[in-house]
Amino acid sequence: MNSQSFISFIIKEKANRRLLLLALACMIVFFTVFKLLYPYPDFFSDSYHYIAAANLHMNIGIWPIGYSKFLSAFHFVTHSDTALILFQYFFLECSALYFLFSVLYFYPISPFIRNILFIFLFINPLLLYFSNYVNSDSLFCSLSILWFTQLIWIIHRPKLSQLFVHSLILFACFSVRNNAYVYPLVSILAFILTKSNLTFKILGILAPFLLIVPFIVYTRSAARELTGTSQFSLFTGWQLANNALYVRGHLKIDSNDLPGPEARTIDKNFMKFLLNQDQGEFDDLIFSGAGGNYFIRYQGSALNRYFNKNYPWKTKFEVTQAWGKCSVIFNTYGNWFVRHYPLAYIKYFAIPNAKNYFIPQLEKLEIYNRGSKNVEIEAQEWFDYQTPSVTASSFKGQEKMLFVFPYIFLILNVLYVLAIVWLIIKRKKIHIISNFRKTILVSSFFLLANFLFCISATIIVLRYDVFPMIIVATYSLVLIDLIDRKEARNQLDPLLEMSTIKKQNLRSSYTY
Repeated sequence: MNSQSFISFIIKEKANRRLLLLALACMIVFFTVFKLLYPYPDFFSDSYHYIAAANLHMNIGIWPIGYSKFLSAFHFVTHSDTALILFQYFFLECSALYFLFSVLYFYPISPFIRNILFIFLFINPLLLYFSNYVNSDSLFCSLSILWFTQLIWIIHRPKLSQLFVHSLILFACFSVRNNAYVYPLVSILAFILTKSNLTFKILGILAPFLLIVPFIVYTRSAARELTGTSQFSLFTGWQLANNALYVRGHLKIDSNDLPGPEARTIDKNFMKFLLNQDQGEFDDLIFSGAGGNYFIRYQGSALNRYFNKNYPWKTKFEVTQAWGKCSVIFNTYGNWFVRHYPLAYIKYFAIPNAKNYFIPQLEKLEIYNRGSKNVEIEAQEWFDYQTPSVTASSFKGQEKMLFVFPYIFLILNVLYVLAIVWLIIKRKKIHIISNFRKTILVSSFFLLANFLFCISATIIVLRYDVFPMIIVATYSLVLIDLIDRKEARNQLDPLLEMSTIKKQNLRSSYTY
């Protein structure tokens, strides 16, 4: 099948045409109603850093610069906050449409499973709240969906034009969110598995790096100009030091062994904090309400005390510069613990952080605009608000609406694992087409790589898990549908065999 047949598959088949029209109708109606309830976007601390980096035309920020560049481009067209959120929501849902129809195109899914997928992707309040943030989450999720859908096409219908599209999308993901670090590995696996010639595979693997490597070099150069030190991310050192402090609370070491006076000062401040906590309180505190990021968020932490004392700032430009300079010091401190106590790092950070992965916290999704009725000056000026006041139908209602999604994510992961185990056990008794098996392998590898990256390197909250949730939901349902069909076939086959024998005997008697 070619791209034209894919379009015909959507437009000419009655069921798919209805699905498309219903999806568009849902998008328009739900967005309209949602904006009546929440006329303003949702803001939190990250939002103002993104806006400031866009406003100052910076080439590096505390977070990856891609979303700030997107805001700058969008701001050139319009200052409307409603237009921005409209684009984010419709881009997300249109990416989901492309993904859904690609899945339906390649896999024979039952109408029941198809309808469940449709409800999950297009009648889902999580995606509305998720898209309402002035933040990179929605854009990154949309790009990630497009990236994964391209991998599906590369496995099933490899074409030369996909190399260019895949490279652009992967580069865009890489520029928007650090979670994309694992994406090139997943893409490499997809190109290895695709049925194409060696040249196509090599070009597919190398092409994205023609964009990613110059971007890394450029970003490191921009960081050196801003902070005096080459680094790709101004946040990595903070995150690594934060993770190390979870480990430090369980270790007895001589602070004189730490690398440099800065590390010893940080450690001294942390030990003072630890004296006021017993071990149980410490373990409960750091993984309750912070998603594994307590020592960055808590203003009285050793990291923030060191930052505020040594790097005073007044403007958003100065705070970005200060964060970058401090990140270098924190990276040295955190990296020392990872290198010297890798098993302790796994035991006291990665393993407890796994709980946050499978039952992610609502975090910012729990309350609108951090519970404040005002926005900061950066947002007011960026969107041309007359006053800093914002309104919403309910500042806390979204918690009641979304509280179930962390548990849905847990259930979906369990179903996915059980389905994979079933396929392994029954591998000799069932036949699965090669391309479907490859896609399951790629999706499994992505989910595993993303899981390992998240629990070992970063915070985990629900808004970071939306894209993995879409993948695990889709393939859990597709696998369950496959299992149900195979079991039904296994029950039907003996009856068909008996019926065939009777017909043959009957035919023999007539012949005779």
